[in-house]
Amino acid sequence: MQSELLREDPMRFPEERPRPQRSRTDCPILLSPRLVLRAPHEDDIDALAHLANNANIATMVSRMPHPYTVADAADFVRRTNAGTIGKCVYAITKADTGAFLGCCGVEPHDDGRTAELGYWLGEPHWNKGYATEAAQALIDMAFRTRDIAQLDARCRVMNVAARRVIQKCGFQYQGGGMIGSLALGGMVPVEWFRLDRKTWISLRSWGGGR
Repeated sequence: MQSELLREDPMRFPEERPRPQRSRTDCPILLSPRLVLRAPHEDDIDALAHLANNANIATMVSRMPHPYTVADAADFVRRTNAGTIGKCVYAITKADTGAFLGCCGVEPHDDGRTAELGYWLGEPHWNKGYATEAAQALIDMAFRTRDIAQLDARCRVMNVAARRVIQKCGFQYQGGGMIGSLALGGMVPVEWFRLDRKTWISLRSWGGGR
C-alpha cells in the first residue's frame, strides 16, 4: 500500500522524489455506489492532516511522514494539483456528505506496460468496505483509459487488511521484497501482487467483490 503524502525532504528515498510536471486532465472524477474520487483540494487540508497524522497509517505506507502536519497536507494538495507528484492521485470522499476519507492513486511504471495502485483510509473509516470500493473504481479507470497490461500493488507483510483488499480485487501474489518507509526511516518487508488485464476483464463486474 503506497501513498504520495510526501514532505519536501532531501533525505527522501530516491524513488520518492517528485516527478516532472504532468496534467490531471487524464484523471477523470470517479463515481461508485458510496464514493466520489476526485482531485484533492484546499477544503480537504484540515481533514487530511487530521487523518494522516496517525502512526497506524504512516507505518503501513511507504511515503507518508510522521508526524503529519497541516503544512504537509497543504503542500500535498498544492503539488498534487500542480502535477509535480507524478501520479494520478485522488481524494476518496463520501458521495452523500462529501466527507474526506483518504487518498488513492495509480502511477505508471517506466516499462509502459505496468502501473501501480496505492491507497490509504483514515482509521475511523476502516472495515466498512470503502478501500475495496475505491480500489475497484480506480482499477476500472486504469484499465479502461490506459494502455497497460497489468497493475501492481504492494503491502507490508504485517498489513492483513491491505492484503485482503488487494486479494478481493483479484490481484495474485508475485513475491516479496523491501521498500523504503519514510515514517520509519528505513526499509520494511512487503508483498507484491499483480492483476493483469485478462483477469480484470473476467472480474470487472466485481460480483461479490466487496
